[in-house]
Amino acid sequence: MSGEPLGPVLVADAGSSSLHLTVFDDDLGVLAERDISSAPGDDVADLMRRLLREAPAPVAVGHRVVHGGPALRSHLLVDDRAREALDGAADLAPLHVPPALTVLDAARELLPGIPHAACLDTVFHTGLPAAAREYAVPAAWREEYGLRRYGFHGLSYAWALDRTAELLGRRPEELHVVIAHLGGGCSACAVRDGRSVDTTMGFTPLEGLVMSHRSGSVDPGALTWLQTRHHLSAEEIDEVLNHEGGLLALSGTSDDTRDLVRARAEGDRQAALALDVFTHHCRRGIAAMAASLDRLDALVFTGEIGEDQPEVREEVCARLTSLGLRGGLLSPDGAIVDRPAVVSAEGAAVPVIVVPTGEARQVDRETRSLLRRCHT
Repeated sequence: MSGEPLGPVLVADAGSSSLHLTVFDDDLGVLAERDISSAPGDDVADLMRRLLREAPAPVAVGHRVVHGGPALRSHLLVDDRAREALDGAADLAPLHVPPALTVLDAARELLPGIPHAACLDTVFHTGLPAAAREYAVPAAWREEYGLRRYGFHGLSYAWALDRTAELLGRRPEELHVVIAHLGGGCSACAVRDGRSVDTTMGFTPLEGLVMSHRSGSVDPGALTWLQTRHHLSAEEIDEVLNHEGGLLALSGTSDDTRDLVRARAEGDRQAALALDVFTHHCRRGIAAMAASLDRLDALVFTGEIGEDQPEVREEVCARLTSLGLRGGLLSPDGAIVDRPAVVSAEGAAVPVIVVPTGEARQVDRETRSLLRRCHT
């Protein structure tokens, strides 16, 4: 970001079962970081105190918040009114927003004298055209309940788009690309002229592609049938779709593609099935996103699976020849791509690009942008 240096920024990225805290300098260098693999709780403030003893005092805190709901359509500095508005989105992403708000509240109490920014994953998709945004349901549902497609992984997409533009030597506003964020949660997004025009996730982060332990899209008729014919409660269905579905349900053993690739090589048929279903849904999602573009300048992979699972990238691209993609992708040493890179063969009709996940860095950039706008 341009402008005078601002100083260190603390970035908090809270998930349903993890918390990543990072202090960045003005050049996105990491001054200190802490990760925990459990849901944020009462120990958040102590964790922050220990982290801040290792780094200069931050000038601001940026918080990743998955869902802004219908009311919040831009990144914002948090005051009491904004904090109340964030509560309104909590039930739309119950796995993600409440933990983020737990961390936000602890950070505001611990560091009351500096700005706190809420950086929303849904912001990247606020300009979705009506055809991609609206569900075919009664107007009352859409207007009174806010039932629409919001889209997620926006901070990841914003970071990946800018890195892709740099790699191709073009401006983001010139590009028509499909970006696939494949990790614990998975989605794909169509970017036309630098703007999101379609995405596979919708009202919640459950819609769309098969994920690690989320089912992705399931026929809604099947869900009402389970309720009426087999008397499963809404709570039981929600628990299965969000926690017991996806790769975990298909394989019966693991929600990690690395485990499944190894198990498949050893003859595990359920692992093979899980990977087949996963890559099939990835291909279908990518092809659907390409339908919203005039051309395909690149296919971009990001997220933990996207950046460190070459087998998945190969199986997705090798069977998307109708989009001009091909297999035979390059695999870096150690499989993990640690910087933006083209992994398709030289001269490929459609470049395949891998961009390491950059959500925390994008939160830092958005937080600094908000601070600079406030100071002008």
